[in-house]
Amino acid sequence: MRDLPKSRLAIDIDNNFTPEYILVKGKAALKNELIKLAERSSHVLLASDPDREGEAIAWHLADILGVDLSQKCRVRFYEITENAVKAAVKDPDYIDANKVDAQQARRILDRLVGYTLSPLLWKKIRFGLSAGRVQSVALNIICEREREIMKFIPDPYWVILAQAKKGRTQYELRAEKLDGKTLMKNSLPLLINTPEKAEEIINEIKANEIIVSEFKSKESSHAAPAPFRTSTLQQESSRRLSMAPAHTMRIAQALYEGINVPGKGHVGLITYMRTDSLRISQEALKATRDFIKANYSNDYLPPKANVYGSSGKNKVQDAHEAIRPTDINLTPESLKDTLTSEQLKLYTLIWKRFIASQMTPAITAKTTLKATAGRVGLKQEGETLVFDGWSKLWPLDLKGSELKKLNEGDKLKLVDVQSEQKFTKPPARYSEAGLIKILEENGVGRPSTYATIAGTLESRGYIEKNEEKRFVPSALGLTVDEFLAQYFNRKDLSSIVDAGFTAQMEKELDEVEEAKRKWLDVVGEFWKEFSNTLEEAGDAPRVPLPEPEPIGENCPECGHDLVKKRGRFGEFIACSNYPECKYTRPILSTIGVKCPKCGEGEIIKRKSKKGRTFYGCSRYPDCDYTAWNKPAGEKCPECGADLYQRGSTIYCANCKYKAESNSSDD
Repeated sequence: MRDLPKSRLAIDIDNNFTPEYILVKGKAALKNELIKLAERSSHVLLASDPDREGEAIAWHLADILGVDLSQKCRVRFYEITENAVKAAVKDPDYIDANKVDAQQARRILDRLVGYTLSPLLWKKIRFGLSAGRVQSVALNIICEREREIMKFIPDPYWVILAQAKKGRTQYELRAEKLDGKTLMKNSLPLLINTPEKAEEIINEIKANEIIVSEFKSKESSHAAPAPFRTSTLQQESSRRLSMAPAHTMRIAQALYEGINVPGKGHVGLITYMRTDSLRISQEALKATRDFIKANYSNDYLPPKANVYGSSGKNKVQDAHEAIRPTDINLTPESLKDTLTSEQLKLYTLIWKRFIASQMTPAITAKTTLKATAGRVGLKQEGETLVFDGWSKLWPLDLKGSELKKLNEGDKLKLVDVQSEQKFTKPPARYSEAGLIKILEENGVGRPSTYATIAGTLESRGYIEKNEEKRFVPSALGLTVDEFLAQYFNRKDLSSIVDAGFTAQMEKELDEVEEAKRKWLDVVGEFWKEFSNTLEEAGDAPRVPLPEPEPIGENCPECGHDLVKKRGRFGEFIACSNYPECKYTRPILSTIGVKCPKCGEGEIIKRKSKKGRTFYGCSRYPDCDYTAWNKPAGEKCPECGADLYQRGSTIYCANCKYKAESNSSDD
């Protein structure tokens, strides 16, 4: 309904940072309709979302509608169910001025940074650039990881595996010691670092009997995973469902707002999905424990309910619960004909995780086999599931397979010994789930912002996803980050690229919500330092952007060099004589497969306007073949349909045929 105008700063810095709110364009009719309804109503109840943003929305609406803030006009519920809504309406509250202040302070801080820092980037780097308070930290995290990767020098090492057997049972043991000294470092045999040493160990194994020195098994208890909060829901949805965080939140919003369930009417299926809390209501705990007892037996029910402590850096949202089903008896199976496929997948994830969180521990047995072959120490580990517990519903990753029991002194017959040269790997780039995790661990951002951070950086052209769906900074992103780090990574409140300082600001906003600090003090202290840094950075020299990379071809229209450029939707080929010559063409990446439709063209990897990868024929528009999945260039041996490839798996979308391939789409 109302917001700060996009065309100007709209913050009166000299008058206590007073914001200038305006009616959003196109909302006049809605405003007038609401005012008329309010005028002929005895009471106005404001039931926006139960978080800071929702509180601010209620405050804005109260102002627009002339609602007296000294009256109890605010209702809050954390699930849209009959009982929750009736209870909230029966007991309205005041609008929480502290929450409103905390949200307004965040909005003003973000506006001050964005609308003063962006013009600085225009002058020093390139027109049209922008920066934000939280996004700058995320960009720095991604860029610092990329710099680590660039500096990384791989070291060679050799993995030596001995296949041995006793009777018909085969074992695979790794060489981990030589002359009683470990060959392991960081869980890898990094001290086998020359071919000569590898050959020495292999010869020693071949020349000696393999004798078991130890065989032991130890049971371990694995506590149930906590129910979801916003960040962990986004992470697991990304990992298990391949859903982007923003998409996850859109589907979760629909589940929260409710679905028409046959026989029950309109039902909100999950509790509020923007939460840092792991608290669970007593009513929900009792219903869940009753459900487990009835459906899985007492063996899966702990003596007491599992309780999870406050999570992350934020302690002020305890009114919220963890994300859970509002009615545990609405199983995914019962809703399969009611929900869309994506809604059902996400609901199933939430339902299973929540039930699992209240089940007994999973019990595993870890088995360790140690043996010697002359001077070489060998080892193999296995793990088996003794009792599934919570893993009946939620996956538990076992390390290794079951090892058949051996006794000390048993002799194993050597079948083969192999060595494989490997190289140490640089740290991995961040996935969407990994970025959210590191931001949360550092106290940067809040549940309402996690989903949008990476998308904002992508839309600015600062980062993009590679083939493994991990974030890679662009040359522009690295340049912007270097500039911001040089001038805005200081030991004061203007350090917007430092995770620690940004986390401190989040804590101060929490303190505003808890009435421990005044919002004007938080904003004023930040602006004093930040404006000084802005002034100093204004004297910085202009930063040149990296030159576009020539591709060794001339422009077919004007003869100038063609170069590789990066735009909103990724890289493309353009004329270096731009803007005089506007010739462009996409970068066509063939996958080495003939078009299954026309048999003449090559399959090209392309990007849609929304940045999604798809595959099409190089003869387009003469051939209009397209596919979202990567064609494998083969026909299914069982049904004759086209085969596709994902990773090293070849599969048929028609009949579910699957096979392993020697190549990978990574």
